[in-house]
Amino acid sequence: PEHMATILAEYARDGLLNIAGTCCGSTPEHTKALTEALDGIAPRIPPAPDHRTRLAGLEPLVFRSDLNFVNIGERTNVTGSRRFARLIKEDDYEEALSVARQQVENGAQAIDVNMDEGLLDSVAAIERFLLLAMSEPDIARVPVVVDSSKWEVIEAGLKCLPGKPIVNSISLKEGEDIFRKHAEAARDYGAAVIVMAFDEDGQADTVERRKQVCKRAYRILVDDIGFPPEDIIFDPNIFAIATGIPEHNRYAIDYIETVRWIKENLVGSKISGGVSNLSFSFRGNERVREAMHAAFLYKAIQAGMDMGIVNAGQLAVYDEIDPVLLNLVEDVLYDRQPEATERLVTYAEQMQESGSKDEGAEEAWRMASVEERLKYALIKGIADHIVEDTEEARLASNRPLDVIEGPLMDGMNIVGDLFGSGKMFLPQVVKSARVMKKSVAHLTPFIEAEQAEHGGEVWARTKVLLATVKGDVHDIGKNIVGVVLGCNNYEVIDLGVMVPVDRILESAREHDVDVIGLSGLITPSLDEMVYVAGEMERKKMTTPLLIGGATTSKLHTAVKVAPRYSGPTVHVLYATLSVSTEGAMVYEEQRGEFVEGVAREYEAVRSAYASRNGSTALLSLEQARANKLEFEWEDVSISPPNQLGVSVFDDVGVSDLRSVIDWGPFFIAWEMKGKYPQILKDEHAGEQARSLFEDANRLLDEVQTLGALTPRGVIGLFSAGSEADDIHIYKDESRVSTIATLHTLRQQTLKTPGKPNRALADFVAPADSGIGDYLGAFSVSIHGVEDLAARYRHDHDDYRAILVQSVGDRLAEAFAEWLHTRVRRDLWGYAQTEQLSMDDLIRERYRGIRPAPGYPAQPDHTEKRTLFNLVSAEQNTGVELTEHLAMTPPASVCGLFFAHPEAAYFNVGKIGKDQIEDYARRKDARVEKIERWLGPSLAYEVERVEHIES
Repeated sequence: PEHMATILAEYARDGLLNIAGTCCGSTPEHTKALTEALDGIAPRIPPAPDHRTRLAGLEPLVFRSDLNFVNIGERTNVTGSRRFARLIKEDDYEEALSVARQQVENGAQAIDVNMDEGLLDSVAAIERFLLLAMSEPDIARVPVVVDSSKWEVIEAGLKCLPGKPIVNSISLKEGEDIFRKHAEAARDYGAAVIVMAFDEDGQADTVERRKQVCKRAYRILVDDIGFPPEDIIFDPNIFAIATGIPEHNRYAIDYIETVRWIKENLVGSKISGGVSNLSFSFRGNERVREAMHAAFLYKAIQAGMDMGIVNAGQLAVYDEIDPVLLNLVEDVLYDRQPEATERLVTYAEQMQESGSKDEGAEEAWRMASVEERLKYALIKGIADHIVEDTEEARLASNRPLDVIEGPLMDGMNIVGDLFGSGKMFLPQVVKSARVMKKSVAHLTPFIEAEQAEHGGEVWARTKVLLATVKGDVHDIGKNIVGVVLGCNNYEVIDLGVMVPVDRILESAREHDVDVIGLSGLITPSLDEMVYVAGEMERKKMTTPLLIGGATTSKLHTAVKVAPRYSGPTVHVLYATLSVSTEGAMVYEEQRGEFVEGVAREYEAVRSAYASRNGSTALLSLEQARANKLEFEWEDVSISPPNQLGVSVFDDVGVSDLRSVIDWGPFFIAWEMKGKYPQILKDEHAGEQARSLFEDANRLLDEVQTLGALTPRGVIGLFSAGSEADDIHIYKDESRVSTIATLHTLRQQTLKTPGKPNRALADFVAPADSGIGDYLGAFSVSIHGVEDLAARYRHDHDDYRAILVQSVGDRLAEAFAEWLHTRVRRDLWGYAQTEQLSMDDLIRERYRGIRPAPGYPAQPDHTEKRTLFNLVSAEQNTGVELTEHLAMTPPASVCGLFFAHPEAAYFNVGKIGKDQIEDYARRKDARVEKIERWLGPSLAYEVERVEHIES
């Protein structure tokens, strides 16, 4: 006893031991000896808790006093980086890794990885990317923020990571039970969590609401679950300021005040935020935005902000910000004077306009010779004086054709050179084409008169026939190609849309064309193109064939189209490539080498496809169904709609839809690369992007005032129940009478353990479960687009024609988004307290999905017929289906509404013969017909005998 007491006393003197009470199991002798030995020794004072946050990739990241801020790289996010999204969609994961590597090299101490994109299998994508990234030491050394609105995606990502990652994010918006479940799972994976200031009542947007939500979350995490405080990272919501709405003026101040409060009261927790949200009002002006971010972070970090999601390579240095700009920015940030926003906006506009020429310099070109004026007008796309200048040039020339072959072609050659070198953008080229067309239209009667006098053609050009194939009504891309070719002295014969094969081939013969170009958007168009190629072979044609359109690809062209036609067959990805491709196929000195090179390339593509396709592991349909997505349906929150049946929306205006337009795809349609709104401030393309954006909004102002475009929509909400892979739609709540059955397809590819083989039917409660469930269907359309575009074309204004079509498509998608919001909040009402920003809508950060027939989750277009019958779409919206089930008018969208809390988009992928046979039986259709409709999805080859019939 004495020896033990002496040893323990020495430990106690050194502060290494704290003894309280009586030692368990000790004898009286031990206790007496210990008491005597410890007499006079003060109890040890425990050190203060160590709340340093510790994260890790391959290397640790410890939050120390000298580490005042952690930059989280934002570019490995498919919703935040167009380049990264494109690389992932194109299966170029090696190049996608370079994006992550660049973020780390630019100073990111962690990277945010997000794969939330409607057409991606997000689980598979995040697993593959992270597994590859973790094999790259330069990337894997930093912690990863696993970012998704779907918990299954987050969990899939966590399983791939070493070290200690961060979950982004969890919140109280779905209640405490889900919050606890996700927090406990994150803790079990050893991850820290970002907690959004969001509860059942929506986003916290005041200081008091932020305090209330964060404190409640902290108490649940720390007191109830035992979550380490240092592993809690609060995101108290950074909102946009300088919006012109007075209630938003204090958003930056409120955030910083909340940061201070959290640091003082929620001990040990950390604070993060999405910094770019702050400056959203100044999208398009990079200099102002960077100044706002730097000035904001300067104060927020002082207040206690620990980390933020930023582009690490684009952060201004606070001390290097122009003093005038800094003062204006801080007036806005800290609401120092009432006119602060107006003053900063004015300064920003002056910055944008600085360096521009004055009006006198701009008009100096009118003093030049008529030849120079014509060239200038073409290059700048100015049509104001083109007719009078053209007439002046005609009168001064020997022949009217001299005007075309002289100054007009000189100008268009410059346009072509600038376009080819990337110094001009597609919208500018289309404006140039508008000027050219107006000039040529003025000259045409004089040229025809000369031609009649000489008895023959006086202007021979390379002829290109363009057509959107039978059954398809989409032609924006084809129209752009036609304009680009026309700008390069090609004669374009545009047959329009829904063109049958006989007309295509007869027109090609009649006009003796040099090239045939086929376009299509919907997947059945792929099969029609194969049929056209076969017919060209049967007729022993040799005319080069170009394939283009949104659903087309080099793979499909090489594997399906080219083998059916012995003539040159080439896929064209962008309109910008059409000129070089056409030239290489037409001109003898280029044609042989080019065609041989394409043939070798396509043979390699076919070989790779055969090798890859042959190795695709498929489950039987029975096995896939056994691995379906399962739910405990008694625990699923199912809200009955406020009213079942069909509701028509024919009083919605363009003004209602403008605020929810997603402009990103608009710039893609115009082949302008860059994410919106960042593209508006792009150093290279920003000026033209802003001009295009302004033109689009002026057009919206006009059609809104004149009522030229009419939105029409319909939705239906129905009782529903699933049976295997089908969804039965019932007449009423009694669920006795079935009025329709929707047939869904199931994934059959072999999944990694724990991943289900999904079908859309999995998100609807089984009919025999005794649980009532529901399903929605919708169809929306924008009427008047094609008529307005036709009027512009009649006036030789292709620019405005294509502009109205591209804007019409955006309005149709916005209408679908607007309707879905109404459904969630009001008509179905399962998300009544939902408060989402535009960014949230674009990223689909809401409960529920709206998949459409023909898209990856349900690739069968024939399901549109059932959907249309359910909501009487043709009667209620004026939308019709073509024989290939394209919707007309083209600016139309349809789909289904699923409200299951875990409903997510996925890709059915390749399916086997057994599922095709089962699917045909369920739909009471011939197997051969189903095979033709689902050709791109088949995991086996079929011999094609005929093209798709109605």
